[in-house]
Amino acid sequence: MTLQQLEYIVALDRTRHFVRAAEQCGVTQPTLSAMIHKLEDELGCLLFDRSMHPVVPTDAGTRVLHHANVILYNVRQLNEELSAQKGSLSGTLTLGIIPTIAPYLLPRFIAGFRRDYPDVTLKVAEMRTDSIIAKLHAAEIDMAILSTPLEEPNILEVPLYYEKFIAYISPDESIFGKEELSISDLPMEHLWVLEEGHCLRNQVLNFCENRLRTSTFEAGSIDTLVKIVDVNGGYTVIPELHVALLSAEQKLNLRAIVRPEATREIALVIRHDYVREGLVNAVANSIKTIIPSSMLDQRLKKFAIRL
Repeated sequence: MTLQQLEYIVALDRTRHFVRAAEQCGVTQPTLSAMIHKLEDELGCLLFDRSMHPVVPTDAGTRVLHHANVILYNVRQLNEELSAQKGSLSGTLTLGIIPTIAPYLLPRFIAGFRRDYPDVTLKVAEMRTDSIIAKLHAAEIDMAILSTPLEEPNILEVPLYYEKFIAYISPDESIFGKEELSISDLPMEHLWVLEEGHCLRNQVLNFCENRLRTSTFEAGSIDTLVKIVDVNGGYTVIPELHVALLSAEQKLNLRAIVRPEATREIALVIRHDYVREGLVNAVANSIKTIIPSSMLDQRLKKFAIRL
């Protein structure tokens, strides 16, 4: 068994097509097929069902592919860690980020990271929390930025900053005249929330003590929620940093939630076996230039991250 063979089966699993997998690996299709057959002979089992179109992994193949992804992930880490010890950050960084953070963090993060770390190839994917967790366990991404705690085994969480929730209210709502709001002030029948699958939805519902009623409507993004309130009335709850994306007129519709104050923790998460300490600190340092100092985790302000 060789690393090259593992790269071939991972490429075939990704493309589900022998010719495209061969192109990605820079070899001919017969070479790739022969090397995969050789690996199957060595393991004593078929890794792919070739009777299916596109080809799909067998049950045994699925288990082998999981280990292959982790092995290749650790090899990449080793190579890039050795490069980092020579004084420069290089290689590829694959980063996941949840949709309720991406709009206000990602544009400036990408620009700053590319400027400060030009030898690192940055790949960013916007995805929901459940997908991020699955891809971290499968070693398909290096790290992610999302709301925590996750309480997931073998995933480490590095708190970055803490963000308040703020109510965005239509002028037609009875609570619009209040300067500050408590939980008891919020009418659940007029609340607009994100659709199932968004962690922010769960945070809002937990914050509101699960008083959601069946007449509440759901939307796909925070920006959509704001626009729905503008046209249809009611109110929604948005993260603090989303305020910068509102117009001056829309900002007049904001009200603080103070009894109790609601916040969410945003963290950088990695696998427990992640070793590229330099890249973890590079991401954290880039975020520190974007997020207001008052919101940053106190430990992040004072110390470098140690793995």
